Amino acid sequence: MKIAAFDDGRVGVVLQSEVVDVTAVLPSGLDLMPTQRINWLIQHWSSLQASVEAAARSGQRLPLGGVRLMAANPCPPHVFAAPANYRKHIGELGDRVVTKKGRTAREQGFFLKAPGSVVGAGSVIGLPKGSSRRFDHESELAVIIGKGGRDIPRDRAMAHVFGYACLIDATMRIEKDVAEEERSMRKSFEGFTPLGPWIVTADEVPDPMALSNRLWVNGELRQEANTREMIVDIAELIELISSVLPIVPGDVIATGTPEGVGPFGPGDTLRIAIEAVGDMSVSVAERPSISPRAY
Repeated sequence: MKIAAFDDGRVGVVLQSEVVDVTAVLPSGLDLMPTQRINWLIQHWSSLQASVEAAARSGQRLPLGGVRLMAANPCPPHVFAAPANYRKHIGELGDRVVTKKGRTAREQGFFLKAPGSVVGAGSVIGLPKGSSRRFDHESELAVIIGKGGRDIPRDRAMAHVFGYACLIDATMRIEKDVAEEERSMRKSFEGFTPLGPWIVTADEVPDPMALSNRLWVNGELRQEANTREMIVDIAELIELISSVLPIVPGDVIATGTPEGVGPFGPGDTLRIAIEAVGDMSVSVAERPSISPRAY
């Protein structure tokens, strides 16, 4: 099933070129906090799945092109991210590399991106106005957590996955010995985490470790790899993260980027496509004004 958040936080099931509004299945109290609907749906999926499926068969159908897709999960509790998780990506940034001496996600662990940086398909990555810094794209498979837990061993980890989405990890690069801000900060500007176009439930992705992952800038293919090339697979990432703190329904795990990372700028269009998951584009623009602290 493909589950989308759209317009003002409504929830829909995507069927080919249409979306069926199934918001009425959820408690009316969520009308006061619509961006939490997806989290609620995920947390209560075992009791709501049959109702959602019934509503998808009989509910109002809307043209997919006529709605505004929000992030696959508009308000994730956490956005965890794996650094250096594809062997060919390690070291390709030269002096701008942060993960030293060839260490991988297995040794480095994870970092966090701000949930407020998450946007949906068709949205805008907003770059600091007038910045001379380099901004790069990173194409990643996102894992959406369905069942929470702590200290989850990898042999049981995949039972905690609700589904998958495409994720672009936009990044402001360091300038060695000049500007070396923390990784989480450089990756958390508004719009720096496009997530979408929807969540594909785990039952529709039999082997998430065998998916093609591609990204284009203005139609030029920049990144192309397969998730089988990950150093730390999804199950081990869940084990690693849950050994530090509990994961909860709705959490997002960005599983790392393959080689081909490169710069983008205002006016560009980024497109990401992951096999069996989805295909989405976002645009890039400068913010309208210079911030009090410029970058």
